[in-house]
Formats: sequence, structure tokens, C-alpha cells
Amino acid sequence: MKPHGLRGDVVVELVTNREERVAPGTVLRGGGRELEVVRARPFSATGAGRWIVTFRGVEDLSAAETLRDAVLSAPPLDDPDAFWVHDLIGATVVEVTGEQLGTVTAVQANPASDLLVLSSGVLIPLRFVTGRAGATVTVDLPAGLLDL
Repeated sequence: MKPHGLRGDVVVELVTNREERVAPGTVLRGGGRELEVVRARPFSATGAGRWIVTFRGVEDLSAAETLRDAVLSAPPLDDPDAFWVHDLIGATVVEVTGEQLGTVTAVQANPASDLLVLSSGVLIPLRFVTGRAGATVTVDLPAGLLDL
């Protein structure tokens, strides 16, 4: 985050596609405290992902400066149809045929589709994930993807 203007607004860069994270009333944690969003709007000068946000109690440039470089976090969303990175790390990846492909060690951002990074070194685009049950992720890979 960094200050924007004189009235306490800050520029926040979202690393999520869930814009409701900056909806009025949302409480985020950052800078060692809880921050309630009063209002937010896209920061059109820089493109997608950046927002100008006003937090309750942050009313001038001085207060906004105390938040410079703070990293915001939010409680997990309850969305059973979403795949969350913290749920994917450590999961066993299995092809729909039953073949075990490895364990997820990371999720790598990629413009076309985020990638599951497996312990075996294999990279699997998240778009091929068809389901998750407990600690198992099922994928349906096109023929030849693993032959590269």
C-alpha cells in the first residue's frame, strides 16, 4: 500500500480476483491492526488490480503514511466452488485415470492459467483441475501434456 492524496486514501494492489475484498464494511488486517473499508474504487490510472481505498480512522496523509508497504490479509471466504492456494499446497494430484502425479508444492501465477507446481517438477495449469476431495486434487489432462 501507499498513500494517495491528502485525505488518507491509500492505493491497494489486489492479488485476488475477488473484488469484494475491498467492499465497504470489509475488515482487513494490515500494519499491525484491523482496518475497515469505508469506500473503494478502481484506480483507473494503472489498470486492473489496483484500488484507491479509504479506511475508517485513516483520515489524512500522515495516517496513510503509517500504512505504507503494509500487506493486507483477510479471513478466508466460504466458497465451496473455489480452489484456495492454502488448500492446494500438500494435496496429492491424481489424473482421472487414477494415475498419481505428485504433491502440490506451490501455485505459480501465470497469465494464461495459474500452475500447480508438483513435487515431481511437473507444472499443471489450474484450468485442468476438475475437483478436490479432501487432500486429493483430480485433474483431466489433454493427451501429451506430460510428454513435453
